[in-house]
Amino acid sequence: MIEILYKNEGRIEALQTVEALTGLRPADVVWIDMVSPEGEEKRAVEAFLGISLQTRAQAEEIESSSRYSETETAVFVNSNFISPGPDEYTQEAVSFIVSDSILTTLRENPLRSFTILQRRMQAYPKNYPDGFSVFVSILEQRVDLDADMIEIMSQEIAQYNKKVSLGEDVNEEFLLDINQLQENTMLVRENVVDKQRMVSSLLRSELCPKYLTEKLEVLLKDIGSLINHTNFSFERLEYLQNTVIGIINLDQNKIMKIFTLVSLLLMPPTLIASLFGMNVNFGAFVADSPWAWVVICGLMILSFLIVIVVFKIRKML
Repeated sequence: MIEILYKNEGRIEALQTVEALTGLRPADVVWIDMVSPEGEEKRAVEAFLGISLQTRAQAEEIESSSRYSETETAVFVNSNFISPGPDEYTQEAVSFIVSDSILTTLRENPLRSFTILQRRMQAYPKNYPDGFSVFVSILEQRVDLDADMIEIMSQEIAQYNKKVSLGEDVNEEFLLDINQLQENTMLVRENVVDKQRMVSSLLRSELCPKYLTEKLEVLLKDIGSLINHTNFSFERLEYLQNTVIGIINLDQNKIMKIFTLVSLLLMPPTLIASLFGMNVNFGAFVADSPWAWVVICGLMILSFLIVIVVFKIRKML
């Protein structure tokens, strides 16, 4: 699937066939968006731009330090866009190429933000004179979406904190939910840091138009605030996780304390019962008495009460 957005008498129009490139001038084309392109479509775009496009495997294998590169006429950028899910977040690799002021994007799955931007370009064509302006607009949209995800995660952290404060049931599943939220927070932070490097590289690039400098500087400040927010959220999660682990340990200690006290309380009665139950003449003085079992039970109860009194005096109960 391919979407070609080009300028036509002050408007921006869209074409969905790769054959349309043969009738367009490079100066009129603003954005070529490809979703799971076929080999014929990629070859036609490469011939139109005069450059080679990366495969998905190449885009995913590029190290974070090498996600941005440029030549004398083109800028190459690879980035991961996060899509929130019910439990965990997924990443979608997207390749950007800006060559001769034409933006080319290559991805495998549809992205709602790209579709919205394409409609906006057709509604407000003056705001998107070239591929660099479109690229910066995509970055602005993605930063806004990252901010929304961070806000949602902050609300989830607040809900978890409230559950712990209200003394609700805290178990292993609750701890796993916190761990998953930590993973999502780290994923968002890595994605935001990746955008920070990307914007910083664009600011240093001589190919990027100077009229976009102010936008990029504002975007860089927004990204910096998002990084600080994610750091704070991660610290809150770490504190919450430690609190939950502490509560679980306290509950386990209480259970172990009960078992230990029960064992200690029953030890003296058990000892007395064992002594009188031995097959020796130890209990001869009560062996023939009909009240022997009463005496033995009394000794057991007395020893039990003595242990309780000792424990209470030492504040162990």
